[in-house]
Amino acid sequence: MRVRLVKIAGMDLRRFEFDFDLTWYVFFLNADETIYGRFGGRDPSDAEARISTKGLRYAMDRALEAHKSPPAVKPLAGKPLLAEDFEAAKRHKGCIHCHNINEFRRSDLKALGTWDRTSVWVYPLPENVGITLDNDAGDRVKAVAAGSAAEKTGLKPGDRLLKLNGYSVASFGDATYAFHMAPVKGLISVSWIRDGKEQSGTLEVADGWRKTNLTWRPSMLDILPSLPFSGDELTDAEKKSLGLDVKRAAIRQDPEVHATLKAAGVKGGDVLIGYDGKSVDGDTGKLLGFVRRNYLVGDEITLNIIRDGKPVDLKLVLK
Repeated sequence: MRVRLVKIAGMDLRRFEFDFDLTWYVFFLNADETIYGRFGGRDPSDAEARISTKGLRYAMDRALEAHKSPPAVKPLAGKPLLAEDFEAAKRHKGCIHCHNINEFRRSDLKALGTWDRTSVWVYPLPENVGITLDNDAGDRVKAVAAGSAAEKTGLKPGDRLLKLNGYSVASFGDATYAFHMAPVKGLISVSWIRDGKEQSGTLEVADGWRKTNLTWRPSMLDILPSLPFSGDELTDAEKKSLGLDVKRAAIRQDPEVHATLKAAGVKGGDVLIGYDGKSVDGDTGKLLGFVRRNYLVGDEITLNIIRDGKPVDLKLVLK
């Protein structure tokens, strides 16, 4: 039976936990709310880059296989967690959209003084551990990055994943949920089938492994900073004259300087070449976009500037 829910209000979020920034998501479940699997998810490139109708059918078939011998449902003790029960929700006007849940949760935790900025890195991509999954068969490993945690564990292209972090995998949605529930560092269990034989191992992950591009997430718009530089990208000849690699992004600030930058000491003609001692390859868009992808509002950043041919470092608190 297909059930379409168009409102998040009234749903017990302890059971129906998913990536709330998405606009479409599927649960495969029994009538007793045993969840067999999930389908959905995206990356920064496109809302449909990680899903396909073939992949949906594949995940549905795997769910039907699980339904033949369903596990016992795990009852949830205590009071249901509803979107409308967050303190921030009580001040919200209008419909509660899925992404509002992240905003409500963050607001409540900040009010309690317990919000942790690392909590923004949710639903990590399989690529964060070196795995690329097949869109049409979501448990099959399409590629393994050299030197990654996946390669070190022994995974190879063509392997069929069975479980990640103790969760069954049949789709990209299953994989990202399993990684979402994984530790911020340490070991993540993984099992797979190769040539009909089951194998298992652990993925070793370090601090920061969950980090991904957040710029597409609507719930993050109020805490993602922007850097109001404006000007022209340096030509290859100009970069060479300053001793910069031509692949390195660099922008010369216009004479009119935004008040935020002026307060930090930026002047017209300053050349921005990086942040915190790090360079960015590519064009101006990538240089300025780097801040939005890697920092949050309130973070302090060091602007690496060239002024009159000499390096200058300026501190700026991002807004």
